[in-house]
Amino acid sequence: MTGSLPSSVLFACSENAVRSPIAEALAKRLYGQSSYIDSVGVRATDDVDSFVAAVLEEIGIDLHRHHAKTFEDLDPSSFDLIVTLTPEAHHRALDFTRSTAVAVEYWPISDPGTVEGSREVRLEAYRRTRDQIMARLKARFGTPAGPSP
Repeated sequence: MTGSLPSSVLFACSENAVRSPIAEALAKRLYGQSSYIDSVGVRATDDVDSFVAAVLEEIGIDLHRHHAKTFEDLDPSSFDLIVTLTPEAHHRALDFTRSTAVAVEYWPISDPGTVEGSREVRLEAYRRTRDQIMARLKARFGTPAGPSP
């Protein structure tokens, strides 16, 4: 279901540490010249997951300046679309947008943090999540003109 790119998109997950920062970083890479993109969590953590930083660095994205935010840090009317990546974030986004005309979509994305094993096994799980989000972005908003990440 390819659709037009909204002028502002918010990605939301439970802690703004894994899935939503990945989605924000990839969307900024793809569409940052055309749309305002941000991310939040239902709860904020201190830092981005180190595996997230590693798999984004593999494709040339530096995430060290990311600071976790929660819904309370933002105004819902600032966004045209909120993409939720966890059931908890979806419920919070629906509550958050109750009095505004903001579209909310749920994209079920697997949590790589639940995978156990060696560093390489865990990195592979994070790569799959990164690639799943990238595919979902392109399917929903189209492939931007120019070089692809």
